[in-house]
Amino acid sequence: MSTTNEPRKTFRDLGVGPDIAEALEAEGILEPFPIQSLALPLALTGTDIIGQARTGTGKTFAFGLPLLERVQQRPAAAHRPRGLVVVPTRELAIQVAADLTTAGKRTGARILTVYGGRAYEPQISGLSSGVDIVVGTPGRLLDLEGQGHLRLSDVEALVLDEADKMLDLGFLPDIERILVKVPQERQVMLFSATMPSEIVALSRNYLRRPTHVRTDDDDEQERLPGTTSQHVFRTHPMDKLEMLARLLQAEGRGLTMIFCQTKRVCDQVATALKGRGFAAAAVHGDLGQSQRERALRAFRNGKIDVLVATDVAARGLDVDDVTHVVNYECPEDEKTYTHRIGRTGRAGRSGSAVTFIDWQETARWKLINAALDLPFAEPPETYSTSEHFFAELGIAPGTKGTLAAERRGRAGLEAEAVEDIGDTGNGRQERHPRTSRDGGAQRSRNRRSRKRTRGGKSAPRNAGGTDKRGSEGETAASAKSAAGESTSAPAANGNAGGTEAAKSKRSSRRRRTRGGVEVPRDQG
Repeated sequence: MSTTNEPRKTFRDLGVGPDIAEALEAEGILEPFPIQSLALPLALTGTDIIGQARTGTGKTFAFGLPLLERVQQRPAAAHRPRGLVVVPTRELAIQVAADLTTAGKRTGARILTVYGGRAYEPQISGLSSGVDIVVGTPGRLLDLEGQGHLRLSDVEALVLDEADKMLDLGFLPDIERILVKVPQERQVMLFSATMPSEIVALSRNYLRRPTHVRTDDDDEQERLPGTTSQHVFRTHPMDKLEMLARLLQAEGRGLTMIFCQTKRVCDQVATALKGRGFAAAAVHGDLGQSQRERALRAFRNGKIDVLVATDVAARGLDVDDVTHVVNYECPEDEKTYTHRIGRTGRAGRSGSAVTFIDWQETARWKLINAALDLPFAEPPETYSTSEHFFAELGIAPGTKGTLAAERRGRAGLEAEAVEDIGDTGNGRQERHPRTSRDGGAQRSRNRRSRKRTRGGKSAPRNAGGTDKRGSEGETAASAKSAAGESTSAPAANGNAGGTEAAKSKRSSRRRRTRGGVEVPRDQG
């Protein structure tokens, strides 16, 4: 039976209250995605849910809107949260909190993110001020709970988002500890792209008669974005950067993510692209959290349009309008490939995924290609001048690897302020002007020019110090020198003063004293 004439349901039709629906409509969010249509009617009634959907299909609102409705009906008591969202990464925590804030603008809901890599004090302050929904990573949630700052006794709804990724990262024991600490009477919503046996066991142990909703099949091939065109080229290492720079000038290219295997290559590519005129920035684990958040904000705000990242950014980074993803280096396996190219073609939009394969990566790529049943077992040998490269990706003929000056219109990373979030840990930070390399040299010089004193008075650095073999006579001589008196002493050979050689010879001889008075050597 045809359903083309049936009206599309709205959030109001699914039971979402007017305040939240109006906030969504103000952002142009009018019709729910499939996972939202399936989950919302159940979640709004307090039913436990297992939601199966890949990243980018709208599952944040599927669990977030019921949380906001619950908070609006009865505010939190005694500053304790009533909603808890557990996520695997910092980036996902920030994104989920941003989406909840958007939807809850008219409800007055207080939402707080907590995660590692950031100072405890702002998070503790937020908890003590009162919060309705906490979004955080497992480790930091347990730390704050163990210190007594986070009280879980009033939590009525708990969400486990991207549970399979939390399993991959080793968070399963932490999740179970959190589940034990919240009240027995609570609603649990578990969302996962895949359902490995550990997640199934978790749901059986901690969820009460859950309803399983899903929008697609649980295999890697089905989870590949259907709206994303894929391209694979066999490249030469010395030509890849030139190919990348020309690719970034393709027609219709918008926000672009480039994935590298190592932090070093990530930095090298970002630096090279900036030198060619592109608004690019790097994101990887060696950067401090404030620097990572700065780059992600600049990317979302359009101040930069090229983000060069290691796979740490593939988990939890949710930007809907990424048009291109480039695998600058071959992924480790088919799961990594799927996560990477899943950054584009989101929410029904079209996108392009381009993968560069070096000669030494051919065997690994064949395994990925076979696992995902892709038609790229033998990628064509391609160079930055190859006609098929220009034709497939919509690059204008004659395009070179440097962005023309008139096309350099973005503000760049420097236009995005660094937020002082009190970074903790060993993350690498940008140097403040006062603590730059020159500043370090100045400090070193200051240390070397430290004043030396004897008896509370300044002494020249070449006056020598009183070592274990020295005598009080040397200290007295230094005091005389400070007072402007002559400190010359008879030389051993009877000459006064003497040449530099004589002084050196005299200073190398051990002086003999009795009662603090120097005794000539011939009286010994």
